Amino acid sequence: MLVLGAGGKMGPTVARMARRAIADATRRVMAVSRFSNPATESALQAHGVHTIRADLADPAAVAALPAAPTVLWMAGQKFGSTGDPVGTWTQNVVASALAAQRFAGSRIVCFSTGNVYGRQPVNRGGAREEDALVPDGEYAASCIGRERVFTAIAQRTHSPLLLYRLFYACDLRYGVVTDIARQVLHGIPVPLDTAFVNVIWQGDANQLALRALSAAAVPTGAHGAVALNVTGPVVAVRDLAERIGTIAGVAPVFTGTPREDALIANTARLTELLPQTPMPLDTLCSWAVKWLRSNGRVLSAPTKFEVRDGRY
Repeated sequence: MLVLGAGGKMGPTVARMARRAIADATRRVMAVSRFSNPATESALQAHGVHTIRADLADPAAVAALPAAPTVLWMAGQKFGSTGDPVGTWTQNVVASALAAQRFAGSRIVCFSTGNVYGRQPVNRGGAREEDALVPDGEYAASCIGRERVFTAIAQRTHSPLLLYRLFYACDLRYGVVTDIARQVLHGIPVPLDTAFVNVIWQGDANQLALRALSAAAVPTGAHGAVALNVTGPVVAVRDLAERIGTIAGVAPVFTGTPREDALIANTARLTELLPQTPMPLDTLCSWAVKWLRSNGRVLSAPTKFEVRDGRY
C-alpha cells in the first residue's frame, strides 16, 4: 500500500494504522512525502512503515515511485491557498493528475473535502453525494479539479476509485473541537455565524479511509466515481461550545448571528456502506479540554470553520 502525502496531519496515523492491520510482514506500507519534518519520517520507520521522500508535484519523482495495488491519495493544500493560488492548483490538481496516471489500475481512495459542495441550507440536512458541486473560492474549485482529474483518468484506465469527501476531522492537536475549546478556555467569543458543523474523530476517519478501499469502483456513466461523505453527525456550534464549557467549568462567550446555511453533510451513504460506532462527542470534548489544560501540542492549522467567503 502507498500512502501519498503521508507527512500531513492525518497521513502518519493512517500509515501506522495500515501497518498494524496487515498481518503479513512481507507486505509493505509505503509512506510518501517531502517529509519536511524529519521526526515524522523517523517515527513512521520506527513503526515498520517504509518511507520515500518525493515531491508529488514533480513528474520525474512520481514516475519513479514503486507500483502498489492499493493507494491512498492524501496530498493537497488548503491553508494559505488564498495567497498562493498557483501553489494550490499545483498541489491539488497538477499533482493529482500525475498520481492518477502513474497509479492507473491501482485501487485508489482519493481524499477530498466537503468544501466542494459549498454551504447548504441547514434545514435540508446537509449535502448529499449526488448534489451539484458549487465551489466557494479558489480552494474549493481546485478540490473539484482534483476530483475531476482522478475520475477522468480512472474512467479511462478502468481503475477502481473512491472520492473521500472528509468534513472536519478532529485530533487533539487540531480540529473544530480543539478550536472551540481554545476559545472557550481563553474567554474568546465563539463565532456563531456558521452555526452548524459536522465532527468526526480522526481515528474514526483514518479507519474509514482504509475500509473505503473496499468500496472503490471503476467510474461509469454520467454519475462518475463513487463519492462518500465522511464525517460525524451535524452539531450546533453553540451546543458544542456549551458542552465544552460544562466540562471545563467555564461559561462560553458568543458573537455573531446564526445564518441559515453551513458547510454540512448528510452521511446516510456512509452509514449504509461503512457502518461504524463513532467516538462519542462528549468524550472528544473532554479529551480536548484535558489536552489543552496540560499544554498539549497544538498545530498552527485552525479549521476556519467560521469562514464564509471561501478564503483560506
